[in-house]
Amino acid sequence: MSSSDDGYVHDPSAFDDDGARAESPDDDWSDGPAHPETADREFDWRGWVVVGMIVVAFFIAPVAIHLWPPGVGYRFALLILPLIPALFLALTAVWATTRP
Repeated sequence: MSSSDDGYVHDPSAFDDDGARAESPDDDWSDGPAHPETADREFDWRGWVVVGMIVVAFFIAPVAIHLWPPGVGYRFALLILPLIPALFLALTAVWATTRP
């Protein structure tokens, strides 16, 4: 390897006796990390939207399967019909937990 290589080069002198990385001026990636309790994680209207989707997925979808006409098809009633609320529940959960 040459000295102009931009890849990782192990430098044993950069570590102390315990094996921890010694502090250097360019190690600013850990300056002031936020504590998890300081994050705004209250159960607000987004949480209630997820609860509503859980109700739809676990109560309304099985009732719809039970009331679905038998002539439509077994595969549609038991595979596709529960998949629709499950997809919306997954999308809602990702939307509710992703915050700007």
